[in-house]
Amino acid sequence: MNKGFITNLCALLLTVLGSVLPAPYGGVVLSTGLFALSGALTNSLAIHMLFDKVPGFYGSGVIALHFEEFKTGIKELVMEQFFSADNLDRFFDAETVMGSGIERLMPSMIEELDLDKAFDSLSEAIMQSSMGGMVGMIGGPKALEGLRQPFAQRMREYLNNFVASPAFTQALSDRISAVSHSDAVIGRIEALVDRRLQELTPQQVKTIVQKMIRQHLGWLVVWGGVVGGLLGLLFAVIGMLRAGV
Repeated sequence: MNKGFITNLCALLLTVLGSVLPAPYGGVVLSTGLFALSGALTNSLAIHMLFDKVPGFYGSGVIALHFEEFKTGIKELVMEQFFSADNLDRFFDAETVMGSGIERLMPSMIEELDLDKAFDSLSEAIMQSSMGGMVGMIGGPKALEGLRQPFAQRMREYLNNFVASPAFTQALSDRISAVSHSDAVIGRIEALVDRRLQELTPQQVKTIVQKMIRQHLGWLVVWGGVVGGLLGLLFAVIGMLRAGV
């Protein structure tokens, strides 16, 4: 049972309880429940719309819609940090790295990657989409900040699986063995990465991002319900004070 479902269920129970309790306390509980349910459901819908297209909601399914930008981001990350000229020089200079050493070098290079730019690009894409307004209501980019570490962890897992595949390792080894100049190596590796990324479909990109961050987005629903409930409680209390109850 996930956090979002529990939050929505609690808000619904408060709403039902408020509708049967006598005044004036019933009104307070009802207002709290309705506002909490509104906040939690809105954020649940926003999270769903990040990954899946909802008929009638323009801009929903933003991850799949922007899958080309996501693939471009992966390519830039791999080529600029993973297969930079400096890293390739290190690769060629270390005799013990050749052959079976390929598998030993890549994981350590992945651990050294700076994934903050990749996360910032994803966060920017979300904020510039039609979902940006909803995310902005609960803190904007700061609300997504808690996903930075889970995103980096999932991205490293994906890159490790990507470079550990036998086909990629063999193709990379063959191409490195066939050339001796860094520029030539970079060109061939870039072509190899391009071909692999071209195989990615929007559904696969959506699945990759879901594995990275979806389970952590439940906190957006929780805080949407909490903030909504507090606003509902405040609204009800002010109403009671104005009515002299």
